[in-house]
Amino acid sequence: MPQVSVVRRQIGRGREVTRSRSSAKAAGANHERSIADYFKAHVSRFVDKMPKYGAKDRGDILNVETFNELPVAVECKDYGGRIEAGTWLGEAETERINLGAIAGVVIAKRRGTTDPGAQIVLMTTRDLVAILTGTRP
Repeated sequence: MPQVSVVRRQIGRGREVTRSRSSAKAAGANHERSIADYFKAHVSRFVDKMPKYGAKDRGDILNVETFNELPVAVECKDYGGRIEAGTWLGEAETERINLGAIAGVVIAKRRGTTDPGAQIVLMTTRDLVAILTGTRP
């Protein structure tokens, strides 16, 4: 019988949530699809989920660009509402470099809502300046 890894964590007031590795992966894939579909509807019909590139991860969403058509690396995270900003911003920076993008951002799933337009976007000030001006400081 295959071994199932289980992740346990406290979510407040002593409640504990148990999530298997497969359910965590499924939640992440659903979040990525939701964000890709939202961008496709509101930004560009060419946006989609990014194919996997192994060790040279380029983010989770394909064809996200600034107003002047510079690529932006987008990393999607669904940790059940938990935010790990420093770790995730480091991942987004690595993906920005791998993609050759001007900026890297993280779209984190908020607990209690599945609305893709209501999720949290994390980025450094440097990334925000790059997106707004088209130049990376």
